[in-house]
Amino acid sequence: METKKRITPLAFKLGIAGLIPFVVLAGLSFFIESSYKNTIIFSLLAYGASICSFLGAIHWGLTMRDTNPNTLYLIWGVFPSLISWVSLIIKPELGLLIVTGLLWTCLLIDSKIYPKYDLTHWLPMRQLLTIIASVSCLVTAIYQFM
Repeated sequence: METKKRITPLAFKLGIAGLIPFVVLAGLSFFIESSYKNTIIFSLLAYGASICSFLGAIHWGLTMRDTNPNTLYLIWGVFPSLISWVSLIIKPELGLLIVTGLLWTCLLIDSKIYPKYDLTHWLPMRQLLTIIASVSCLVTAIYQFM
């Protein structure tokens, strides 16, 4: 009898805890006085960029276990870091839009690669985390453009 693979409760709780900075900083960006607003927005951007870098690094970890590491996975693994870095040196509102798109791109790539490593059971949580993180970045960016 095959056991259905699941993420552990701890991994789920840590994933949800990782959303706290997204949600709190996005919320603060709407209500904080203007003298702190730039710091709050940049903090959200920096956190999103860090998460995107982490998501790319996962692919290095996966393919490094292989006898012959997959060159495309290694190349992809550095792209989120590079794109995140660019998002940090442009106007923060645009950077948040880039991070939003990058979060979804990472999920799309993960949905293609995770099954090859029998990791499909991680995708529902990844989707939930991506939705909440990207909405936090997107609404903050849009609000700043208004």
